[in-house]
Amino acid sequence: MVTFSNLTSPFPTFHLIGIPGLEADHIWISIPFCCLYAIALSGNSMILFVIITEQSLHQPMYYFLSMLSATDLGLIISTMSTTLVVLWFDLREISLDGCIVQMFFLHGFTVIETGVLVAMAFDRFVAICDPLRYSTILTNARILQIVLVILIRMIVLLVPTLLLLKRLSFCKMNVLSHSYCYHPDVLKLACSDTKPNSFWGLTGLILTSGTDTPCIIISYVMIIHSVLSIASPTEQHKAFSTCVSHIGAVAIFYIPLISLSLVHRFGQSAPKIVQTMMANIYLILPPVLNPVIYSLKTTQLRGALLKLLLAKDPSMSG
Repeated sequence: MVTFSNLTSPFPTFHLIGIPGLEADHIWISIPFCCLYAIALSGNSMILFVIITEQSLHQPMYYFLSMLSATDLGLIISTMSTTLVVLWFDLREISLDGCIVQMFFLHGFTVIETGVLVAMAFDRFVAICDPLRYSTILTNARILQIVLVILIRMIVLLVPTLLLLKRLSFCKMNVLSHSYCYHPDVLKLACSDTKPNSFWGLTGLILTSGTDTPCIIISYVMIIHSVLSIASPTEQHKAFSTCVSHIGAVAIFYIPLISLSLVHRFGQSAPKIVQTMMANIYLILPPVLNPVIYSLKTTQLRGALLKLLLAKDPSMSG
């Protein structure tokens, strides 16, 4: 049984939770978690491997897709360890420093993913609205610059946000809402002034989702305008079909993220199990579904994946 101290500690520890009310069934609950983790890890790893090894996929669209897969792998790995330790061994304690490290990777990969989704929207915008200049606009050097901007933005916004946590005092029952550390969740447990933390966190939110979401929307408004000006319905369908995978990736990333934020902001009265399930869906859904969506909807990638799978199956290669 976990005991808590109400005294301020210079070395606070936090207590992660599994699935509230179902603690006795954690071992069984871990089975679907393990299956989903295996699907996410294998699916994204295969996409990364195929894009790296298949020369025909060395194109801007697939470079950005490989970044999305790498980011999804990072998201899964950053929280998988604490989630499985809670479910398997009921080991719930984590130090503030441990929390900060986990949040760096968790929120870092989240910020990177929003940036990658914007880059992918820009890629589709150029491919459809200005196809003749596509190869001259999205050169390897330009793609590298985009990647560096995404990484620098993540570091500049995230490092101060997390370092500001070190100045806080924690004197409550430090029970988190999830099986991993989530910045708003940790912040609400502080008993000292959190205004600087909230201000910098809000600034980071505005400079990530607050700018990335409008950029994606504007890109698609311009894409739709461009596609509708095409006379041929066949060409319109072909142009729209190249965007379906990206629209799916945006939806499965932003809908759970926004839902989790709303639950934390306004859903204090919501049952704990609702918060926990939303938190797990937010992290697991995109890494599991992105490889499926892109494999089904991208013909060239699907062909490369089938080629890899059939080459590895002797019974089907002969």
